[in-house]
Amino acid sequence: MLPGTLTGFAGALKVFVAQNASLADVHWSLSGEVVLMTLVDGLGTIFGPVVGAFVIITMQQYLAGFGQWVTVIQGVIFVACVLLFRRGIIGKIAQRYNCEL
Repeated sequence: MLPGTLTGFAGALKVFVAQNASLADVHWSLSGEVVLMTLVDGLGTIFGPVVGAFVIITMQQYLAGFGQWVTVIQGVIFVACVLLFRRGIIGKIAQRYNCEL
């Protein structure tokens, strides 16, 4: 419930800051990126999606020269996270060190 609340707040804040809400903001690929950000660094953690957003946005910036291949690379990362890191990278680290995040 908290991640959904924060996501809604972020969307509302974006509209106030940019003073614009376009159809690109509701495209299916953007919602896929949000799911990827959440899965990369953990579903059951508070800081996981924040770290996941940082990782995905940074990856997009560094790989921008590859054009549309960025989407393919993100797809591979998505599949790897689903298969290998069920609780995300943050959840895997927490499990390894026996701490709860």
